[in-house]
Amino acid sequence: MNSITLYDSATHKKQVFVPGDPSRVTMYVCGPTVYNYAHIGNFRPAVVFDLLFRTLRHLYGTEAVVYGRNITDIDDKIIKASLETGESIEAITQKYTAVYLEESARLNILLPTVEPVATNYISEMISMVEKLLTNGFAYVEDGHVLFEVSRFHDYGAFSGVDQDEMLAGARVEVASYKRNPADFVLWKPSTSDEPGWESPWGRGRPGWHLECSTMIESELGQTIDIHGGGQDLRFPHHENEIAQSAGCHDGAPLARYWVHNGFLHMGADKMSKSLGNIVLVHDLLKQWHGEVLRLALLSAQYRQPLDWSTDLLEQSKSQLDRFYRLLGEAPDVLPSTPPQEVVDALYDDLNTPEAIAILHALRDRAMRMEGDAKIEAIASFKAAGQLFGLLTENPEQWFKGERVEEEGLSETEIEKLIAERDNARKGRDFAGADRIREHLRTHGIAIEDGSTGTTWRRE
Repeated sequence: MNSITLYDSATHKKQVFVPGDPSRVTMYVCGPTVYNYAHIGNFRPAVVFDLLFRTLRHLYGTEAVVYGRNITDIDDKIIKASLETGESIEAITQKYTAVYLEESARLNILLPTVEPVATNYISEMISMVEKLLTNGFAYVEDGHVLFEVSRFHDYGAFSGVDQDEMLAGARVEVASYKRNPADFVLWKPSTSDEPGWESPWGRGRPGWHLECSTMIESELGQTIDIHGGGQDLRFPHHENEIAQSAGCHDGAPLARYWVHNGFLHMGADKMSKSLGNIVLVHDLLKQWHGEVLRLALLSAQYRQPLDWSTDLLEQSKSQLDRFYRLLGEAPDVLPSTPPQEVVDALYDDLNTPEAIAILHALRDRAMRMEGDAKIEAIASFKAAGQLFGLLTENPEQWFKGERVEEEGLSETEIEKLIAERDNARKGRDFAGADRIREHLRTHGIAIEDGSTGTTWRRE
């Protein structure tokens, strides 16, 4: 397969991805608003689109893919945090930007090609507002500049929400200065104790939606190939971005493809700060390696909801242990070329469950090999893992701190016995399989059979 298929949220179907220019493939993803620690749900799009970034680079070449992910450092939530804590806005945004980047690195999230910071683009934002006013899509009222949704006839077509849902999803309260309750703020006035910049409409600051449209145009162009983000951003944020950008650019589309990841659930509810059911990455990293979090986030296909639990983390850790045991057979081998079957699974709308299942099959096959064939298989397996953003640790370092048995069966012997048991089960020699399980048990080895294969641990 020499092309990638993606599910396009605008057309509601999976399509072959065709960039406008294969020598410059552009992708933009809405980044963090830096006012507090990020929860694990915030990191699902970061990990998903990092994998898409890696996959696009595998197909088109590292230098051909331009990936932009912004930092929102001006927002009402940031102002509120400053008032509540007494810290300056600069101190808050600098602190949590650094935290976000550090936590991203621990989850093996690559730095984007460009990482625009909102407050560096204020003059460009003012210019975009002026153009929207000139083109008749905006109006000034009571110190605010607002986008008039009735002037953009396709407003609502992207998200498919009705007017009631539009109002429920509005990020600002319905105010007297709005001609239509669905009109959204492009520029708002700032009080003396709020951050602000001089503009033709007085001292103020940009609306949230305006920021992304401006940074996309400034760094990537009027029409980009892929715009991504969480499902919760379809409305109002992405709907408003589409309206603003088309209003500025004579109707030119903002993106050729729209890609959205599904929600992360904690129990029956979507994980969110407003519900108070969040789990901070800051806390998770105290207990779990970043690769465990990454694999857990990729365990479900990105468009599907994902239930977050300790069981999911333990399963992900167990899977990585199995992968690293294989790498331990040749710890110094360099990655070669990932197997095409893994690549094809990722090219198919980032089918990570299929790709992970293939990794397990490749791992089991490699464990039964010997000599040069085994070394080659490990090199290819390692390349596949690193395309996933995994298997970047030295195997010894991965298992560092875990109890190492000085006596008893070695890891290689255990894996060979498990392989023999698997063969016995396939041959319907269940008595033989039970004897191997009992033999392992007497040596302090517990095994568990799961959908991804057999795992083991020392007791």
